[in-house]
Amino acid sequence: MQRVDPSSVSVATACPYCGVGCGVLATPDGRGGAIVAGDPQHPANFGRLCSKGSALQETLSLEGRLLHPMIRSGAELRRASWDEALGHVARGFQRVIDAHGPQAVAFYLSGQLLTEDYYAANKLIKGFIGSPNVDTNSRLCMASTVAGHKRAFGADVVPGCYEDLDRADLIVLVGSNAAWCHPILFQRILRNKQERGAKLVVIDPRRTATAEEADLFLPIAPGGDVALFCGLLGYLVANGATCDDYIARHTEGFGETLAAARAIAPTIAATAAAAGLREADVACFFELFAATPKTVTAFSQGVNQSAQGTDKVDAIIHCHLATGRIGAPGAAPFSLTGQPNAMGGREVGGLANQLAAHMGFSDAEVDRVRRFWNAPRIATREGFKAVQMFEAIERGKIKALWVMGTNPAVSLPQADEARAALAKLDLFVVSDNVLSNDTIAVGAHVLLPAQAWGEKSGTVTNSERRISRQRAFLPSPGEAEPDWRIVSALAARMGFGEAFGFRSAADVFREHAALSAFENDGARGFDIGGLAELSDEAFDALPPTLWPIRAGETKGRERFFGDGGYFTADGKARFVAPEPPALKTATTAAFPFRLNTGRVRDQWHTMTRTGKSPRLARHSPFPFVEIHLADAAPLGLVDGGFARVSTRHGESVLMVVVTDRQRRGQLFAPIHWSDETSSFARVGALVAAITDPHSGQPEAKATPARIDAVAFKSRGFLLSRAPLRPAFAALGTKVALADGHGLLFASDAALGLWRDYVASLGDGADAADYLDEARGVYRAARFREQRVDLCLFVGRQDARAAFDVASALFEKERLTIEQRKALLSGCAADGAQEDGAIVCACFGIGAKTIDRAIAQGARSVAEIGAKLRAGTNCGSCIPELKRAIAAARACCEE
Repeated sequence: MQRVDPSSVSVATACPYCGVGCGVLATPDGRGGAIVAGDPQHPANFGRLCSKGSALQETLSLEGRLLHPMIRSGAELRRASWDEALGHVARGFQRVIDAHGPQAVAFYLSGQLLTEDYYAANKLIKGFIGSPNVDTNSRLCMASTVAGHKRAFGADVVPGCYEDLDRADLIVLVGSNAAWCHPILFQRILRNKQERGAKLVVIDPRRTATAEEADLFLPIAPGGDVALFCGLLGYLVANGATCDDYIARHTEGFGETLAAARAIAPTIAATAAAAGLREADVACFFELFAATPKTVTAFSQGVNQSAQGTDKVDAIIHCHLATGRIGAPGAAPFSLTGQPNAMGGREVGGLANQLAAHMGFSDAEVDRVRRFWNAPRIATREGFKAVQMFEAIERGKIKALWVMGTNPAVSLPQADEARAALAKLDLFVVSDNVLSNDTIAVGAHVLLPAQAWGEKSGTVTNSERRISRQRAFLPSPGEAEPDWRIVSALAARMGFGEAFGFRSAADVFREHAALSAFENDGARGFDIGGLAELSDEAFDALPPTLWPIRAGETKGRERFFGDGGYFTADGKARFVAPEPPALKTATTAAFPFRLNTGRVRDQWHTMTRTGKSPRLARHSPFPFVEIHLADAAPLGLVDGGFARVSTRHGESVLMVVVTDRQRRGQLFAPIHWSDETSSFARVGALVAAITDPHSGQPEAKATPARIDAVAFKSRGFLLSRAPLRPAFAALGTKVALADGHGLLFASDAALGLWRDYVASLGDGADAADYLDEARGVYRAARFREQRVDLCLFVGRQDARAAFDVASALFEKERLTIEQRKALLSGCAADGAQEDGAIVCACFGIGAKTIDRAIAQGARSVAEIGAKLRAGTNCGSCIPELKRAIAAARACCEE
C-alpha cells in the first residue's frame, strides 16, 4: 500500500483521459509517484473517477520515458542538447520553406495537448511560418460535430451542459457506449433514471454495456442514423409535436429540410427498413421523443466517425430545433467529446480549416488575427485535414512534419500507408514523452522530450465548455519541457522570438483569452475575455469555469439558444437538407462483413499511459474481434480461438469473441493495440480512409472485411522481470504487471523449443519445469530471492485462469513453499480462493470473487457493492455484475 509523505499537499488537477474532464486530487508520495482520488468539488465528476482515472497512480513511472532531446545519426538516435536539437529543427524547416514554400511544412497535434501548447503551435505555423497545414487527431473523433455545429448554429458551440443529463426526462444516446467510454456521465444518467424515472434510449449497432441499461435499444444498421432522424423529423411534424413559433422566429431552411427528410424516410415503415430496425421499436422511439419536452440527445463516435457524420449530427440537431428543445434545462443536443482537450484544440484553431478563437479563413477573420498577432506571413486559406495531410506527405507536397503527442502510425485509417508516407519526409520531428512508439519507429529524425500529465501545467476544456486547470504535482524529469515552451524556443530560433516571449503557461493563456475577445462584441460564441487579465496567482487558482465568460463577467454561461441568438449573419439557426444516406463502400463476396472499430473499457488510445497499469490490463488483455454466434459457426470460429481479419487495406490476427451482442454481418475490433504492444493487431491499418466531405473525418465504423479462422499449435503466457518477446511467439501481446512484464502468446513452436528457450535465459539452479508431450503441455518457473523470476505456461488450451493465478503469485514479494509448488499447477495455493478475471478494475475484483458473493446471497448490484465494493465507483462494471446475477439465477432455475 502506498504511503503519503505527511508534508505533501493534494493538488487539484484534471484527468488526462476523455472529454468528461473529471477533477482529480493528486497527492505526491515523495518517491516520484502520487495517490490519486476524485475531486469532490469539481462539477464534472463530484469526486467519482472511472477505472482509468482511478488507476492513474499506476501510470506515473519513468519507464520508457523520453528524457532528453535526440537526433538520428544513421540508424540510431543519439542524445543531443536542446540547443543542438532545436537548431537542427529550425534549420531543417527553413531549408524546406526556402526550397518548397511554407505550405511544405506541417504540424500534426493531439487532443492530449493543453490549450496553451495548442495555441503556441497554431500561432507558430499558421501565423509565422505561414502554412495552413496543421491538424490534430481530434479530426478522427470530433470533426463532424464541429462541422455540424457550424452549419446549424454558425459556430462550434455545445448548447447545453452536464446538468441537463440530471434534469432530462428522456435521454437518447446515439453511437455512444457511454457506460465504458464516458462512465462518469453515464452514472449521472442512471441516477436520473433511478431517482426521477427518466427514460433511456440507446441507438447503436452493438448491444453494448450501455444498451443493457436502456429502456429501449435500437440496434441500428450501419449508416442508418440519418434515415432514423429524418423519419423522426417527419413524425414530429405529422403529429403536431413541433414548436412552430421557434421554427419561424429562430431558424431558416425548415421547409427544404423537411421535404428532404420525407423523401428519405416518409413513413415509420420506410424508416425502419432504411435503419435496419423493427417498426414497433421505431414507433416507440418516435412516440417517446414526441411526448417528452425535456429530451437530451447525446452522441459520440458512432455518429462522428462516418462518411456522413456531419449530416448525422445535423439530423439530430434538426429534431431539437424543430421542437424548440434547445437551451432549456434538460433539453439539448449534446456532443460527448472523446479527448481531454479536443474542445480546447477547437478553441485555438487546432483544425486545418480554422484560425484561432473559433475564427475561420474569411478575409475579415484572417485580417483580424493577423493584426492581433502582428503576423505578416499568416496563412490565408484552409490546410490539409488529417487524412489529406498524410496523402500529401506521400505525394511529396509536404516535406517536413512535426508530430506532437500522438501516434498516427497506429491511429490513422489505412495506417500502413500513413506509416509509409512518414518514411518519405525530409524532416520528421516528434515531441512526446515516450522514447518509442510505432510513429517514432518509422524513423523520426528528431525527438523532443515533452512533459507528461502530472508535470505540465495549463488548461483543458471539457465537453460542456468548462475550462479546468491541469496542475503539476511532480517535478519535470530529465530535460522534459512543456510543449508551449518547446514551440516558443523553436520560434525564437526561426526569428520570431518577439511574438513568442511567453514566460509561463499563464502568459499564453492570457493572450489566448485576449484574442477570443478581440473585436468580438458578442459576435463570436467563444469569448473568455473575462479571464484575459488574470494574474499569475489567479491563473494558478482558476476554478473550473464555463465559457463564454466575457470581459466584466464573473460567471460563465450554462446554455445557448433558448431564445435564439445563433452565430449566423441573421442570428437564425440553419436547417440543412441531408444527402440521401448511403454507405460509401459495398460489401462483396470477398469482404462480406462490415468492420466497426472503437474502444474498450479500461484502455485509452494506443495505451501509452493505460498500458502501464497492471489493474487495467486484466479486463481485456488480448486484442480481439467480436462476431455474432450465428456468423461464427459456419466459418469455424470459436470463442477464444483466433481469426485473421482482412480488408482491402491490411489485416490483423485477433482473438475471437463470439457473442449475441454483436449485430449479424458485422465485426467489432478495438483500436488500442500497436506494434509496440502486440503483433498483427493494428486495427487502424484495416480501416478505409474514406472521409466526410464536410468534416474530413474518416469512416471508422463500416469498412468491408472478411474473417477467417486461424489455428496455432499452442498458446500460453510468459511472466518475467525484464521484457521478453520470443521470436517464435507468432502472436504476442504485452500485459503490464507490478514490477515485471507479461506476454500472452500463441505459437506453432515445438515444446522442446520452449524448453530450450527457458534454458537459454540463464541460471536454472532454482527452477522447476513440467513437460507432457502427449497433452502438449510445458510449464516452467524460475525463482530468485523467494520471488518468481520467470514463469512460462504453454499448452493447447486457453490459460487465462492460470494466468490470473500465476500473475498474482508473480507480483508477491515472497512466496511460501506451498505457493511455489502451486505455481506450475495454475491453481491458488493454501486453500486460497481464486479471484478470476478482473471485472471491477477500480477495486481489482475478479469474476470468481463476484460469483462467490452471489452464491453467498448477494442478489443485486447494491448487495455486491456492499460486500465487495464492486460497482460502487465509476459503475462501468455494473452491466457485467448484472449478467453474473442473471447467470446465477438461470442456473438455479434449471
